[in-house]
Amino acid sequence: MPTSAPPANRFERRRAETRQALIRAARQILAETGDTSASIQTIAERADVGFGSFYNHFESKMELFDAAVVDALDELGRAFDEHLQDVDDPAELVAAGFRLSARLADSRPELMQVLRHRGLGHIYSDSGLAPRAVRDLEVGIGSGRFTIADPTVALTALGGSLLGLVELRFARTDLDGDEAASQLAEMLLRMLGVPPEDARVVARRPLPDLG
Repeated sequence: MPTSAPPANRFERRRAETRQALIRAARQILAETGDTSASIQTIAERADVGFGSFYNHFESKMELFDAAVVDALDELGRAFDEHLQDVDDPAELVAAGFRLSARLADSRPELMQVLRHRGLGHIYSDSGLAPRAVRDLEVGIGSGRFTIADPTVALTALGGSLLGLVELRFARTDLDGDEAASQLAEMLLRMLGVPPEDARVVARRPLPDLG
């Protein structure tokens, strides 16, 4: 039996590695400045791949940068899924998501800087955080936990508030990030229809350790 993968598999693996290297480079650039004016040559050099390799994977810089944002949002969504997998209450899921985001600014700053600089255009994305938020909102509406009528409108409020929280977390390092996130989560839960005292308790439940 052969001990190595067939050439076609090796090729596909290397191709995937090259694509991911380009996405990582684009994520780094977005995290540093949010600027998409970097040349393809600069991106390729940072990714340590050949210039010609770029067009084997992306038709334009904007396609790459969009893929980089989606990659970051998917990573964030997976982090939430991992740490909140045992939470059933949609109100707690909403609150914990906001509070974990504030903590991720410390533990995964590059990821959160990408969200800070480029997240607005992806509030309604089909991947990453948006579909998870809509799922939780729909569960909350169906169970009577939330009294809102339209999950898409609520998603607008949640997404905008999350971006504002991330901006606050980086811009005002003197503030208590955990407390600010809890206060905002409490306000949002009340907006969704959770009774005030319940919203206050839910917004301050212990969070899982991010490690």
